[in-house]
Amino acid sequence: MNDENGENLPQPDNTNKAETPAVDSGETRAQEAAPSDPAAELETLRAELAGVKDRLLRTLADMENLRRRTEKEVADARLYGVTNFARESLALADNLRRAIAAFPVKAKEELEPHVAALIEGVELTERDFVSRLARFGVKKMEEGDNRFDPNKHEALFEIPDEGRPAGTVAQWIEPGYMIGERVLRPAKVGVTRGGPKG
Repeated sequence: MNDENGENLPQPDNTNKAETPAVDSGETRAQEAAPSDPAAELETLRAELAGVKDRLLRTLADMENLRRRTEKEVADARLYGVTNFARESLALADNLRRAIAAFPVKAKEELEPHVAALIEGVELTERDFVSRLARFGVKKMEEGDNRFDPNKHEALFEIPDEGRPAGTVAQWIEPGYMIGERVLRPAKVGVTRGGPKG
């Protein structure tokens, strides 16, 4: 085609637009991949939702269990963290008790005032030390005619006694101590034998 001046003009593109390949869009692929049945698609989504919900509930339960376990471990560490130190300190309590027991009650009355004051000071020191241990959860076991418990008592000897049931704690040699609900040191005791079964 020529313009008014007789020059050649560019020719229009007469190629068929329908023949050029269409660009494959994501929408077309999604339509092809989507199931044709909406009920099946809904059921699939429900199953996925149930799976996600189950995993979420399990994760929440695991996190709650972890939180509780951690709280218990922290509480136990706070309570039982001084166990070794407390066990070693019991020797001091024992020595103070032995020092006090070395003076019979009648002998204390006959002592000179300054010696009696010294013994009184040792008694006060022992009571103070035991009360300080109690602040950290360390408590002395109650003495008495208890049933022998191998978890709390260590039997050193047997005492023949027909008047009491066999297996009764008859004599306390060394006191036992508890820390919280655990035995820090078992009590050393003498146990009866020969009586009726308890």
